Amino acid sequence: QVQLVESGGGLVQAGGSLRLSCAASGSIFSDNIITWHRQAPGKERESVAIITSAGSTNYADSVKGRFTISRDNAKNTVYLRMNSLKPEDTAVYYCRLTQRLGVETQHYWGQGTQVTVSS
Repeated sequence: QVQLVESGGGLVQAGGSLRLSCAASGSIFSDNIITWHRQAPGKERESVAIITSAGSTNYADSVKGRFTISRDNAKNTVYLRMNSLKPEDTAVYYCRLTQRLGVETQHYWGQGTQVTVSS
């Protein structure tokens, strides 16, 4: 089993910044992918940033140039630095870890952290 704990959310004014953290513990394999997702009220959950264990990253167009995902493998922690925040970034942010165990793909989710951006 893997446990993920997000932190760092809060209330910020438009144009401000936040850094989210996702701390992982448990049976974590060295080869994994961490994805940050978000879900706004009344909307579907969407992926915003992804990072592989090798450090390759990709971003949704809506956050490209404003958000930066990074990871500290020694601490089993992934970060999401969010700059130039907009009211439309308001959502619950979740991290997800994906790893393979033989032919099985495992997904684990954190409990989420609320980000609210005021205009």
